[in-house]
Amino acid sequence: MLRKHLVPFAVLMAAGVAMLSACGSDPAAPAPAAQTTTQATTQASGQGDGAGTDLSLLSGTAKSNNSPAGTGDWAVPNGGAATGAKLQSAQKWVQLTASRAGDLDPVVVNGAGLTLYRFDKDTANPSRSNCNGDCAVTWPPVTVAPGGKIFIAGIKKSAIGTVKRADGTRQVTIGGWPVYRFAKDTKRGDTLGQGVGGTWFGVTPTGAKAGVPAGGNDAPAGDAPQATPATSAVLFDDANFSDNGASQGVGGSGCQNLSRPGVTSSVAAPGSLKIWSEANCKGRSLVINGDVRDLSKVNFDNAVASVFLG
Repeated sequence: MLRKHLVPFAVLMAAGVAMLSACGSDPAAPAPAAQTTTQATTQASGQGDGAGTDLSLLSGTAKSNNSPAGTGDWAVPNGGAATGAKLQSAQKWVQLTASRAGDLDPVVVNGAGLTLYRFDKDTANPSRSNCNGDCAVTWPPVTVAPGGKIFIAGIKKSAIGTVKRADGTRQVTIGGWPVYRFAKDTKRGDTLGQGVGGTWFGVTPTGAKAGVPAGGNDAPAGDAPQATPATSAVLFDDANFSDNGASQGVGGSGCQNLSRPGVTSSVAAPGSLKIWSEANCKGRSLVINGDVRDLSKVNFDNAVASVFLG
């Protein structure tokens, strides 16, 4: 395709040069603008309104993606609601990680490790938030600016979306359900919002209610890891997907060597993959089906050197 267009373009350029030579060129005239490129992004594709926010959905954590300190979920690391300039900084990115908090397992946490919740009075199809005003002070909505980033670990991209709130901001959704923090949760592992008013519950990686038996859950089924091959994974140095330590992401298909072998204690992946104890997918191996919160339980702690994806 490129060769077909190359000759006509060259002819046009030659003609342009000839015209400038005939008419005389102005040395003060501005040079032609350089061609620009734009970074490809993946729009959030969950059950939200999907209105062209051009969000980038990126595998991994905020730390593994080198996010600046004091931005995104780190702008309010101890709970509460962001306001003013801090709010603008907080909306640059959001992290969604399948993890464990208190008795909730699995539950989604943000980049600061704070538990995320859903509200029974909202709706998922269509996505709609019914928590505004004072409610949104107690339950700060997880919002992201147009052009912002959402980092995901252990959650399928298809589950993520956004919905427009009454104030015009874009709230992140999981499985169609708008997600929130609880202002009284101030540290990792806090789940003080669980069961409040009988309507607030931690949110699982599919949008279901965390800590509620499957028979009492109205969100889409599928909390169990799927057997479809994973094409990406995040490997954490600590158990339970902890972001206190380091993490590393891999993606693609086929065998992938880790940049830091022998340090992984938990793995988050949206499907099945094989882990190996040596580089180039050699040595001892184990097939895992989605997330593994503690590799010591499968006798593979600090032993992963390569993974096979796809």
